[in-house]
Amino acid sequence: MYTFTYETPASLADAAQLAAAGGKPIAGGQSLLPSMRLRLANPEQLIDLAGIAELAGIRRAGNALAIGAMTRHMDVARSAEVRAAIPALADLAAHIGDRQVRARGTLGGSVANNDPAACYPSAVLGLGATIFTNRREIVADDFFLGMYSTALQEGELITAIHFPIPKRAAYLKFKQAASRFALVGVFVAQTDNGVRVAVTGAASSVFRHTALEAALTRNLTPESAAAVKIDASDLNTDIHASAIYRAQLISVQTQRAVARMVG
Repeated sequence: MYTFTYETPASLADAAQLAAAGGKPIAGGQSLLPSMRLRLANPEQLIDLAGIAELAGIRRAGNALAIGAMTRHMDVARSAEVRAAIPALADLAAHIGDRQVRARGTLGGSVANNDPAACYPSAVLGLGATIFTNRREIVADDFFLGMYSTALQEGELITAIHFPIPKRAAYLKFKQAASRFALVGVFVAQTDNGVRVAVTGAASSVFRHTALEAALTRNLTPESAAAVKIDASDLNTDIHASAIYRAQLISVQTQRAVARMVG
């Protein structure tokens, strides 16, 4: 690694001031630290957010769950509040990485990083969540811009994410065996305004599949999902899977998610 300074602010205001001056926030460090070890990232100053109590926690906020940005994956997975209100979100968190990753990784860190194969972005987009920062609120449909790219501005920090409670939802992930990232993951949520389907692992960034959404809003059955042709032209091909294989996985995982929801 290169030389850097390490700051441990105790308040959001102090962290925001350091970030505005060019410091690099670190949440769980599950992506940043490996990048630094490989010298793919070279921040001159790290801002550790772990000591800021106001950034962690889970609470009910009307018809939504408000989850602090520094809430660990394992805490989301174990939360009785999450398991009761959005069990699909708890299940998603329980299958991120391994036990060590779940003990250190955070919701806000994952969403801000926007890895193309991360699980949380599919829940944020699939549930139509709202991302709260130290400056503003950003709806999920406007947040994810591309590979490792989001609407966050320089120095802007995620403080919490509000997940609307759906009628029912499910997340199905086909894992890449070594990394446990999603080769393809599909989050399906039935809301008052119809069905939302968010796909991760298949393209350069998480995305909504509007054809599946339209079909499932009309008829929420696995057969409806199976009837939708999945276009592979914009999907990833790499050493793990071809675009055509990923297209098939989108269909199969959506069918399985719907079967879980209605079964």
